[in-house]
Amino acid sequence: MNSKEINYAFKVRHALNENLDNLPAPTVDRLAAARKAALARKKKDAPTRVLARQGVLAGHAGNFFSDPLSWLMRVGVAAPILAGMVLLSGLYQYEQQHRIAAAADIDAAVLSDELPPSAYLDRGFSAYLAQQQDQ
Repeated sequence: MNSKEINYAFKVRHALNENLDNLPAPTVDRLAAARKAALARKKKDAPTRVLARQGVLAGHAGNFFSDPLSWLMRVGVAAPILAGMVLLSGLYQYEQQHRIAAAADIDAAVLSDELPPSAYLDRGFSAYLAQQQDQ
């Protein structure tokens, strides 16, 4: 049924409901018989079939130790995540130590007077310092 047919059916039903008390008895009997016949011809509602394994539904905690491989699968998911976190943390610490060592080398060169005071006013020295910190 399209929307026009549905709207028409609703209008007919509404008109019949409004004038139900004014209809003659034979008409009411014919309408009741037509309703029974329509309900008899109506297709039966097919039950909805769903195939779901146990423990697949959201929020199903299940027994952690009931499946012999469930703990192994959970470790198999958690181990790469944990290894990635440790790797990224180690990489961050290594880069921080590298930057600290580079800054310490520059500070040591400045404090040991290896550079003349005019080097601090040179624009190229600022570029040199920036280049050394980027490495």
